[in-house]
Amino acid sequence: MLLPRFFLILLFSLLNACDALQSESAVEKAAPASDTQYNSQLERVKKTGLLTVLTRYDPTTYYESADGFSGLEYDLVQLFAQHLKVKAKFIIPDTFAQILKKTQAGEADFSAAGITITPDRQQQFLFTPPYQEITEQIIYRSGTKQPKTVADLNKGILEVVQDTSHVETLLQLQESHPNLQWFTNKNLDTDGLLYLINARLIDYTIADSNQITLIRRFYPKLNVAFDISTPRQLAWAFQKSTDTSLYDEATRFFHEISKNKVLEQLLERHYGHTRNIQYVGNCTFRLHFESLLPQYQALFQEAAEKYAFDWRILAAISYQESHWNKDAVSPTGVKGLMMLTRATAKQVGIKDRTNAKESIFGGARYLKQRLKKIPKRIPEPDRTWFALASYNVGFGHLEDARIITQKLGKNPDKWIDVKQALPLLTKKKWYSKTKHGYARGKEPVLYVDNIRSYIDLLLWYTNNKEIKEITAMPPITLNID
Repeated sequence: MLLPRFFLILLFSLLNACDALQSESAVEKAAPASDTQYNSQLERVKKTGLLTVLTRYDPTTYYESADGFSGLEYDLVQLFAQHLKVKAKFIIPDTFAQILKKTQAGEADFSAAGITITPDRQQQFLFTPPYQEITEQIIYRSGTKQPKTVADLNKGILEVVQDTSHVETLLQLQESHPNLQWFTNKNLDTDGLLYLINARLIDYTIADSNQITLIRRFYPKLNVAFDISTPRQLAWAFQKSTDTSLYDEATRFFHEISKNKVLEQLLERHYGHTRNIQYVGNCTFRLHFESLLPQYQALFQEAAEKYAFDWRILAAISYQESHWNKDAVSPTGVKGLMMLTRATAKQVGIKDRTNAKESIFGGARYLKQRLKKIPKRIPEPDRTWFALASYNVGFGHLEDARIITQKLGKNPDKWIDVKQALPLLTKKKWYSKTKHGYARGKEPVLYVDNIRSYIDLLLWYTNNKEIKEITAMPPITLNID
């Protein structure tokens, strides 16, 4: 039996109040040391060896992955900490509004939280050079009528996160659309509102384009109705202060990683694989996840433990290869869950390719062999992407692509560069000069990108503690001028 909305709101508010008190206490204890005993903020960070950063849980910023914490902001902050030769400490306030408030109050060194640069915020904060460009987009769910104009938004419930740039955008639009109305939510973030749309509890929200690019893989029924802003830029936010030493160093850091293309490589790492899995494929994956994966998950975990992998990598390869069908057979004769060729099966000691355990352990052994052939100087995650590409196209063709990459003046040790060279193996101008000749070079690129997406989906379904068992609608404020 469903509780009345009033009681759900009250329950959610009380829980949130308790969590907020605990969070506030934790943040206060984690606040950086006073700069009065140091000549500058930068000196204090270097001498204490600690960089304190405000961020938020989100697939675009900071989240827990198979190998620990990840996210674009997490990686950027860790690089900056390495640049300073210090360690990074992350503080996660309960709401986005608290991030801005605590940044302004100097309760951390800066915020790295996917913060949009706006004219109003430029009056309050110092912003580093931007690291990403996004647009704000209206999101709705399949099965409901798509809003096509701003006026259409009044035909449903539009809800946005309080104190975000999305509110500023709506206020600007209200000047030309005086009937525009919306609700503001001070408890949930954009991910939470997207969940509410998916659950049909609200009709529309606003999300940044980078957020919806990642989240749509987990909520495939969410759609973009239209852009509601011009392109905007994301950057780190610093407290306005006469001491700009740390801010100046961060500015130099962003100029450096833009120039040496490290920033470009990070963007590819987090977003380069996200556009291949379409709605139908995503829904099919979820059905197979629920009906087929349970039969083989223990085998994936057993093989992964033996060969030192995260089991979800093996499961993702198997899904790409066979959709978890142990009896799968291709027109070329490859078979089983991991779709091993006869030669590969012999190489890894497999007798029955249609035996689930043999196939999974054989595939894991073969992937381990691929990894060992990748030069040790290549770091993760590129090392794994190279191994996966060679799993698909063969190590020889991968090496040919890396040589082409080098001839093009790019880095043969970076997947972002090699994935652009692999398709050239279909062109005579290039493959005629290689050792191993022609290859369908687009296939390993799509293969790796798909597996990366399947890994993300598996992480979401098996390790997501925030799909947030939302059982109530939080308090909202109606904005009517």
